[in-house]
Amino acid sequence: MNCIELMMDEHQNIKRMLEIIRKYCKRILDGENVHYEDFYKIIDFIRNYADRHHHGKEEQLLFTKMTDELGPTAEKLIKYGMNVEHDLGRLYVQELETAVKRVLDGDMDARLDVIANAISYTHLLNRHIDKEDNVVYKYAQNKLSKETMNRLEQECLAFEQKAKMDKIQDKYLALLSEFETR
Repeated sequence: MNCIELMMDEHQNIKRMLEIIRKYCKRILDGENVHYEDFYKIIDFIRNYADRHHHGKEEQLLFTKMTDELGPTAEKLIKYGMNVEHDLGRLYVQELETAVKRVLDGDMDARLDVIANAISYTHLLNRHIDKEDNVVYKYAQNKLSKETMNRLEQECLAFEQKAKMDKIQDKYLALLSEFETR
């Protein structure tokens, strides 16, 4: 599996978490008992798997190569598109964390903020993943030089090996399975 295929595979794992988030929000909406502490595990997955691990590869490896080699078009796509969306996702997660804390502190009105930020994050990420899979990654594969793609593969492999040593993939894929079996 090459680096682009790996990132697309990670997108599928992220989408699995987006479905879990939606289910939690639906349970809140339906007035069911929700363990709000579970949102901290969800936030951990988002920050460490989706953002630090997955977006880390994009921002540190792929996107820098695209902006360096492909000029203004790639720079606009990355700087004003993908990176802005990554930052907006981080804002939603920060606000989600604040809202969860407020609920746990007894502010039941903050449930609305939990739903609003969680669902906004899921909508953003679903659209974002579609753009990356169908536009950004294809653009990179078609336009980056063979030498750059080879360098990307080597750097991606090193990134993944370090993550495997830190058991990032194992931890967060197990967390997904745990949530999906509830």
